[in-house]
Amino acid sequence: MKKLSPNSLMTLEVYAEKRAAFRKKLLDYKKKRIVYVGPHVSLHFEDALTMQYQVQEVLRAERIFEREAIEEELDAYNPLIPDGGNWKATMMIEFPDPEERRKRLRQLLGIDLDAWVQLGECEKVYAISDEDLSRQDEEKTSSVHFLRFELSPAMIDAAKQGSAVHVGVSHKNYRAAVQLEEESRLALLRDLD
Repeated sequence: MKKLSPNSLMTLEVYAEKRAAFRKKLLDYKKKRIVYVGPHVSLHFEDALTMQYQVQEVLRAERIFEREAIEEELDAYNPLIPDGGNWKATMMIEFPDPEERRKRLRQLLGIDLDAWVQLGECEKVYAISDEDLSRQDEEKTSSVHFLRFELSPAMIDAAKQGSAVHVGVSHKNYRAAVQLEEESRLALLRDLD
């Protein structure tokens, strides 16, 4: 999948004009790429379009227009775009009540490494997590993690042949799994070209 460059972004002025329509398009697009794994974990599978939106929003919020600063943002977000042999996702752990969240994040230490995908009859692929920096300490995990799932050629072939895709978490304090709906499976399949 092609990485973002300054030329693939809108200027601040153009983005201001197109933001509402782009945001609506992206929210509809992302619905197919968000996988809810049980009641408290979701995986947001990223690609060039989702990352373009993130970068555009950062540039807008921070009023960044200098090329060097734009390049820095791209350097931060481009690693979250899959490269054709993997899937990349943002893991969100959500508990609305702040006190429950604090307690559960202590119980879920290491949950990011227990996230997995499985294509057809192939073995599960566990996540490589937070490659840029650790998002947990000895006491608790973060509510956001960045995951990469490296897929073998056999797994990619299975996906292209229409095999079911399962996504799950097998942490001792949080176990859940789901089979992707066809719309989501097809959306993620496009990341494997």
